[in-house]
Amino acid sequence: MLIPILFALGTALFWGCYGPTIGNAQAPRIDGKPLLPPDGWTPFKPYVFIGIAYLVIAIAGGLAMMKFKGDSFNYFAPVPGVDGLSHFATAKWGFLAGTLGAFGALCLTTAMMTSRGNALLVMPIVFGGAVSVTAIVSIIKLRGHGPLEINPLLWVGMGLTVVGVVLVAMNTPHGHAPKKAAVPATESIATADAAAPEKPESTETL
Repeated sequence: MLIPILFALGTALFWGCYGPTIGNAQAPRIDGKPLLPPDGWTPFKPYVFIGIAYLVIAIAGGLAMMKFKGDSFNYFAPVPGVDGLSHFATAKWGFLAGTLGAFGALCLTTAMMTSRGNALLVMPIVFGGAVSVTAIVSIIKLRGHGPLEINPLLWVGMGLTVVGVVLVAMNTPHGHAPKKAAVPATESIATADAAAPEKPESTETL
């Protein structure tokens, strides 16, 4: 169980950094509004290079590891001893998973851009929601093979996940308050003199 847990933690680490990183690519804002093309850009512009990174790392890294592990490069070879199954299953399901990942990256990129790079709001929803969606998909998949008994604690866990997402998003530090502008010394003196009460004129005579 150690190796899957380590790689799962690696996924959490990389995806946890994904949101704040893509938030740096948001379009500059003028008077609180994002600068639109042609001077600014849309969320699709950084998304193109997200895809390029996927291509480079997934294809080059995948082919290298296939070679290292002695895997076959044939995606249509039948599986011996299993009727109706071939290596094409890896292409079919791999492409579908990649499509889901790409649409997820597009949604996440758009969420980050439209929230002014607010990863503290977006990322807890992404991770908390993903856990619940995975559970629901697993239930649907298993029910296709026969009756399934579901522990009520599953729904309790989903509810607690929502509560956790809200608590994390609301209580994560959102940065320091803006510093007040320094007041020039001459202006400070003038302000102090204006605020000081006037002294009554002396009635003493020489």
